[in-house]
Amino acid sequence: MPQANRLVLPYPKMEDKRLMRYVSSVQILPGNPPPPCRYTHDVPAVVFSSGGYSGNVFHDFSELIIPLFLTSRLFQSRLRFIVTDFRVKFIGKYKNFFSHLSSYEIINPAANVSVHCFPGVVVGLHYHGALALNTTNVVPEGYSMLDFKQFLRESYNLKIQDVSQAEKPVLVLISRQGSRMFLNEDEMVTMMKALGFRVVVARPDMMANLDKVAEELNSCSVLVGAHGAGLTNGLFLPQGAVMVQVVGLGLEPFSAFFFGEPSKEMPLNYLEYKIEPEESSLTSLYGRDHPVVVDPESVAAAKGYGFEKAVYLDGQNFTINVVRFRETLIKAFGLLGRPAPLG
Repeated sequence: MPQANRLVLPYPKMEDKRLMRYVSSVQILPGNPPPPCRYTHDVPAVVFSSGGYSGNVFHDFSELIIPLFLTSRLFQSRLRFIVTDFRVKFIGKYKNFFSHLSSYEIINPAANVSVHCFPGVVVGLHYHGALALNTTNVVPEGYSMLDFKQFLRESYNLKIQDVSQAEKPVLVLISRQGSRMFLNEDEMVTMMKALGFRVVVARPDMMANLDKVAEELNSCSVLVGAHGAGLTNGLFLPQGAVMVQVVGLGLEPFSAFFFGEPSKEMPLNYLEYKIEPEESSLTSLYGRDHPVVVDPESVAAAKGYGFEKAVYLDGQNFTINVVRFRETLIKAFGLLGRPAPLG
């Protein structure tokens, strides 16, 4: 009986129908004999799509960079990547990562329409979850988050492995635009400097430069940011550093799942600063006693994710109570093994 053709979507989370609209399928055709080779390679290939949600740093790492490491590291750089839905910006942004994972030029099949022959091909990527590496779920020996972070340090030439190697404590504050912004950012920075931190404000232009982000965060003791993709860059923090996630109204479930739990494996010290109603712009918009403010969980359950996203993720900014937030940063000093500031 002839073997049927197969279509494979070479991207994680194939069950996500909306996501798969941005991923082209790879067709596996049984053929005997196969077409003649124009190029014959002596190393295997890994085929994946750079479509999907690439371009957002959280999705980049969760769905592509970590899965690529899980799938490809065992080949010890002796493999070629074949990238469908080829996005030049994505490949360029992570050039250091790719050059350390493979010793060979990446193939874009849309621009190189030839018959390539390989001794073996892996179609698709291992995926363990959001920013996750499960050592029991990869053969032969598995890789941990510590293995991945070591690979990042090698790829980006980062020198600091543990926060104890850092000198004066550096705090990086992620400055967002559009939503979940800190409306009194200058006041926050003044307080942070008064505590003794050297403060780096990471604005969007800096966050777009991965080499710069990696270098800055590798010497960082404390990373502060509102819930959002930028916290993914905590992967570049040295072990034992502190991640402080500012959790807006209605964002507790997202915050714990996407960053709180993964940070423990990095391993980082993790603190949350939960926004009070008076610190959220939603209070002035809806009123202090409105269900949107006092019962986000019930509102989200009743209205659905579209409303939840529009209001709590895309429609909320913060005016931080710097006196209260100062106490969170004093806790961070303690986690770093440093004496708390006086006063």
